[in-house]
Amino acid sequence: MSNAILLLWDIDGTLITSGNAGMHALRSGLRAAFGIEGSLDDIDFSGRTDPWIIRRIFEKFDVPLTAENVQRCLDAYLADLPAALINPRAVVLPGIRSLLTAAARRPHLTQGILTGNVKRGAQIKLRHHDLWNFFPFGAFADDSEQRNELGPHAVRRAAAHVGATFLPEAIWIIGDTPHDIACGRAIGARTLAVATGGHSIVELTAHQPDAVLPDLSDHVAFWNIINRSTPAT
Repeated sequence: MSNAILLLWDIDGTLITSGNAGMHALRSGLRAAFGIEGSLDDIDFSGRTDPWIIRRIFEKFDVPLTAENVQRCLDAYLADLPAALINPRAVVLPGIRSLLTAAARRPHLTQGILTGNVKRGAQIKLRHHDLWNFFPFGAFADDSEQRNELGPHAVRRAAAHVGATFLPEAIWIIGDTPHDIACGRAIGARTLAVATGGHSIVELTAHQPDAVLPDLSDHVAFWNIINRSTPAT
């Protein structure tokens, strides 16, 4: 597979928008598990991993940072997440479903997940929208609290899945935040930023991704970008 291409997708703000379901589930979980009612508005959630977010919440509310407390928080959050996703603003973003279907049909293309969600959270969100089966592997916040450390896990699992290696220039990290761009740069991959989350095209461009799109509804534009990375056979 000398011409193999690997696409690694972010979830929130890239594949789907949850209608603030994650925040609702986190708030209700924190209330149930720790009695926390205070504001979380001063914590930067965008592009962060679940453990990183929990660490900042515990620091703010003086909750001991133990493995047991982190797991208790995650369990409470994940228990409330399915119900929170049942809201009219939890949707698959424009062009995504047909794009994933087209990508799955390309013999030299492999796609997986690279996300700040723990794996159980990723499964809940993507299964809610019937997208989980597009992704046979991924890297998740279970692998590391630091997003920039997730890339090698995803690439290793991709190689194991297809039985071949991927050249760095044929790996694309697709996401909606500057953290996705930095994550791709950390492994020498290419980055495609999409302005479907909380960052504008101007903001994303300032972080120098390889390409930027307003959304992924224009499949011709998407494939023109990805095909630039096809290694010579």
